[in-house]
Amino acid sequence: MAAAAFLTVTALYVGGWAGLFPRSFYDDFPGLNRYWVSVDGPYNEHLVRDVGGLYLALALAGILALLWRDRRSMVMLGAAWAIFSALHLGYHLDHLDPLSTADKIGEVAALSISFVLALVLIATPRRLHA
Repeated sequence: MAAAAFLTVTALYVGGWAGLFPRSFYDDFPGLNRYWVSVDGPYNEHLVRDVGGLYLALALAGILALLWRDRRSMVMLGAAWAIFSALHLGYHLDHLDPLSTADKIGEVAALSISFVLALVLIATPRRLHA
């Protein structure tokens, strides 16, 4: 359940920011004076809003899985996150050059955590404790 909750909060943070304030997301993500999106190419509002929508859809799936608290919901959530996270991580592993060393480490760690937590959800035990 903790993995689902963490991924859902992450999705709300990223999705809400990118979906509602795409220019700010592009210029300032992930925050704290780090810049992981703007170094990757020119601003594209359509693309940033689509990313926001994707993350908000994952957040909704997470909220429902946390409400339903059943194995199928957790596995479905984990599978969705695993597909997304694997492709997202793969892209960024191949595009680290514009980042500082600290940002390279931070970005790879953040994206790897999402993938690992997705695998944890897929491996959810048959019985969940409510």
